[in-house]
Amino acid sequence: MKAWFQRVVLRRLWLTYIVLGLAFFGFGAGSLNLVYMFQSNLHLLLDYGWRAIMEGGAWQLLDLLVTGYLSLAAYVVFKACEYRLSHWLADPEH
Repeated sequence: MKAWFQRVVLRRLWLTYIVLGLAFFGFGAGSLNLVYMFQSNLHLLLDYGWRAIMEGGAWQLLDLLVTGYLSLAAYVVFKACEYRLSHWLADPEH
């Protein structure tokens, strides 16, 4: 995956810029209100216990964790693209 990403995306500056934007929006959409929803889910589980788990509180918690990790992956892709573009821009040999 790493070699493919470097070969396909990071070698093409225009594609790097597009992927940077998509990763930025993916991170933003995935992390929007994530902390508040996570706190609310934990309060629900702590207040209502087993009943909240049976009503889907555990699935919601799992969904929030997966969303958090997907947001983290989008952030890593964003930072890789940012690194490539900023080094291309700042490198005097280009």
